[in-house]
Amino acid sequence: MKTLNCFKAYDIRGRLGDELNEDIAYRIGRAYGEFSKPKTVVIGGDVRLTSESLKLAVANGLRDAGTNVLDIGLSGTEEIYFATFHLGVDGGIEVTASHNPMDYNGMKLVREGAKPISGDTGLRDIQRLVEENNFAPVDASLRGSYQQISIIDTYVDHLMSYINPANFKPLKLVINSGNGAAGHVIDEIERRFKTLAVPVEFIKVHHEPDGAFPHGIPNPLLPECRQDTADAVKAHGADMGIAFDGDFDRCFLFDETGGFIEGYYIVGLLAEAFLQKQPGAKIIHDPRLSWNSIDVVSAAGGVPVMSKTGHAFIKERMRAEDAIYGGEMSAHHYFRDFAYCDSGMIPWLLVAELLCVKGKSLQQLVGDRMKAYPASGEINSKLADPQTAIVRVLAAYQPEALCFDETDGISLEFADWRFNLRSSNTEPVVRLNVESRANTALMVHKTAEILALLRQQ
Repeated sequence: MKTLNCFKAYDIRGRLGDELNEDIAYRIGRAYGEFSKPKTVVIGGDVRLTSESLKLAVANGLRDAGTNVLDIGLSGTEEIYFATFHLGVDGGIEVTASHNPMDYNGMKLVREGAKPISGDTGLRDIQRLVEENNFAPVDASLRGSYQQISIIDTYVDHLMSYINPANFKPLKLVINSGNGAAGHVIDEIERRFKTLAVPVEFIKVHHEPDGAFPHGIPNPLLPECRQDTADAVKAHGADMGIAFDGDFDRCFLFDETGGFIEGYYIVGLLAEAFLQKQPGAKIIHDPRLSWNSIDVVSAAGGVPVMSKTGHAFIKERMRAEDAIYGGEMSAHHYFRDFAYCDSGMIPWLLVAELLCVKGKSLQQLVGDRMKAYPASGEINSKLADPQTAIVRVLAAYQPEALCFDETDGISLEFADWRFNLRSSNTEPVVRLNVESRANTALMVHKTAEILALLRQQ
């Protein structure tokens, strides 16, 4: 029995050909059907050149397992989340490789209510069935049906419910879909804005979906993928820039100067926006960078709650706490009214509304927070022996630490600075985040100090 490397901690991702192909995709659909025994599953796919064929192979596997399939066509991951909970079906599968290289594809799986299927909630069981490949003969009389549907209207209705169009003043927005799957949603939101006479001008960059990605893989977390958005903001004198990854479950924001805003500071901004609408609510944040989020949430009368990093953990904690919003510094934002799922569309709509309500620029809204809690951003190190390196750092800093936490990796706090060090769940790297209290020089110094110790040969 061959072990399949495409099964990861949270989802399925693999190199096309040997790690993921139509045969494996068929078996994934078949295994999902046998494991969950769903009556109906909704499927969709991103713009990758192989997504359509892999999606249809998954559909065939599901149907041979007796499951009815609803295909929403070209879609982002959150459209599958929405369709699953809105239609009340038993599960959903999005075929996407998000920001992985060109020769990759993958899948994200959810059960009823758009709850994630990850390593400890069924993905390993599905993997075992796929690897065994020992399925019963197909009974044609029990084969599931296949139907193509559209959910764009009800999905955009839901997106629009997060904002009040009457709050909007004239705004100019640059929106970079990165030739990914976001374009059709942006077009529909623009159409709604025009119908409601919302005075927002959309400047679209790399808008057309194109699985060949002529302008590179859309991953604005990488500095080299930000230039086109920044240039367009400056060229058009826009109020804000918005860039998406391939399946648009993350959005990245740029201020009016074209400056990239770290996702960490957007968490505080969105937390404040929700707490204005629902004072006293709980807000979930991750441990990598936390002081700004805790400060903003506490000042706005909310309750900050820390959760382990990763969408499965955040969603689970949000459900347990009935939190209204959860945010990760990696630009994943989660919403209670969106079945606790992450969305890349809701955040920019809320921030655009906030610009109008507060009458401030994005730089003004986040500038003070960036000065109050300067942060290193996430720095990755590929290490031969990650565990020994982490222990070495811990031995050097723990004796002086005021607070030590192991919610996710190790977090150590001191009077004026803190850091988090963790091994990645998805890549062979160790990730470092450092922040300080209003002292950029200290943050820079401590970051260099820890990296030198970490990378010591």
